[in-house]
Amino acid sequence: MENLSPFVGIAILLAAALVGGMIAHRLRQPVILGYLVVGMAVGPHSLGLVTDLELVEAAATIGVALLMFTLGLEISVSQLRQVGRVGIWGGIAQILLTFGAGLVAGYFLFDWALPQSILFGLIISLSSTAVCLKLLMERGELSSVHGRIMLAILILQDISVVVMALIVPLMGGEVDNLFLSLVTSTGKALLFIAIAIVSGLWILPWLMGRIGRVRTRELFLLIVLVLCFGAVLGTQVFGLPIVFGTFLIGLVLRETRFAHQALGEITPLRDIFATLFFVSLGMLLDPSFVLDNWVLIALTVIAIILIKLLIISGIVLSFGYSSRIALLAGAGLFQIGEFGFILAQTGIDAGLVTEQFYSVILASAIITMLLTPLSINLVSWLYPRVTSTPAIRRRLGKGLVVTESGEPAKETRRVVVAGYGRIGQNVSQGLLDAGVPHIVIDIDPERIAEARDCCTPRIYGDASNPNVLNQTDLGRVKTLVITFPDPMAVIATVKAAMEINPDLKIIARVHRAGEAKTLKKIGITELISPEYEASLEFIRRTLTATGMKKTDIKQALPVIEQDQKVVEFSTEEE
Repeated sequence: MENLSPFVGIAILLAAALVGGMIAHRLRQPVILGYLVVGMAVGPHSLGLVTDLELVEAAATIGVALLMFTLGLEISVSQLRQVGRVGIWGGIAQILLTFGAGLVAGYFLFDWALPQSILFGLIISLSSTAVCLKLLMERGELSSVHGRIMLAILILQDISVVVMALIVPLMGGEVDNLFLSLVTSTGKALLFIAIAIVSGLWILPWLMGRIGRVRTRELFLLIVLVLCFGAVLGTQVFGLPIVFGTFLIGLVLRETRFAHQALGEITPLRDIFATLFFVSLGMLLDPSFVLDNWVLIALTVIAIILIKLLIISGIVLSFGYSSRIALLAGAGLFQIGEFGFILAQTGIDAGLVTEQFYSVILASAIITMLLTPLSINLVSWLYPRVTSTPAIRRRLGKGLVVTESGEPAKETRRVVVAGYGRIGQNVSQGLLDAGVPHIVIDIDPERIAEARDCCTPRIYGDASNPNVLNQTDLGRVKTLVITFPDPMAVIATVKAAMEINPDLKIIARVHRAGEAKTLKKIGITELISPEYEASLEFIRRTLTATGMKKTDIKQALPVIEQDQKVVEFSTEEE
């Protein structure tokens, strides 16, 4: 439709996103799929309900900026440090290896010219931060091992865009002095980081404190938006990627006392604009071009998936993680990222690539984004079934077990703690203080190193693997405590443990009703939800603060606890 007002265009997109998201939810698929598909339907290449791409692109840019800003607010420096080696060195290896494989595939498989093949390698070395972040949030896996690895690699990829943005114009002859340009860009990035750190230490706390004293939510939300968009402006002035600046400002703001309030205020806006981002991606795809060039696009998609899946999974495996985590990371990162569009457009401006190449990259990127949620769901569903056979279990178990605490089988341990994250560490410390013999299991080498530093009995391995559990002499153990947040790993670990010791007392961590329902069917009744436990403590302290007598609170708490449990675990999963 031509001559639509911006308000009408945005209204159509939001309504279409609502319909697409509801359909995807009813089909038990990630809502991202619904947004992408409905974007293709209402875009200029299909129904043509919305044709103002500039307006949509502006809204999509805001969505990406807010996504990265909230990511910085949610991810602490200590969390990134936990996957430091695989995040930094693994991320660098992934970019270089994927670039090399893409260059070879473009030159020899697709018979593209060398500059076009180089650009292809650069483009496919990047994954979509927006898609992966949204997907991990939906699945509740931001804090899981594979989620933290994916985020660390994605952040490194986003930073590498600075260098790639210099290389592409150089190939077109637009940059005369590469060394000077690299030094200048590095200096700009370091200066921006220094400004952000100084602001976070002295300026932001003072400024937000003054705004907070006014006690007006609108002004607090405005200052958060100003900081986010100020970071966007700063990155444009310094010639840096938008995601780099907004993520850095969010990371700095997290260290202040205003982080939780800022995250609460900005999250609804983030979700709305992130929706428009995914819809806008779907609008860019031309179905007729896909039909006319389906063979070339199919080959390109297959090449991208195979290259990235094999390289990323291999790198994660090489750092000592399990095959399950490696496959999940590879399945989650094989898509082309949003910055691939920018590099491809820069290649067109520099005269390096053709419009057909750009359209192929665009179609391949959107298709790989559409396939990403399906691939993660497939790995989550298929992996426990494939590894359930005894022969494959034995094969996967070899090399996954590293006992660093002597010989645990010779000492009867009353408790096994699966997962050594924040909750697992607290549980382990409590057991140590109480003098209860126990051993911890974790698949994250960094966390096992922390356990070694604390002199905690430990085993490195995948707790869902029976061979790993057998190293703890689980047949004689009384209690298994499962603390990691990955729902698939929790269910797989429970099933494996029950096969070894049906009389085992299992205490499992859950977040959603669907997980609780599955575990109850298996026979696990000791389910703990951090959110549920926190809500009870909030209620208890609130009643105390109102002046209610302790005896009355004790009488009321059992009823409240039962009602809370019904709300937490008995409703349908959203």
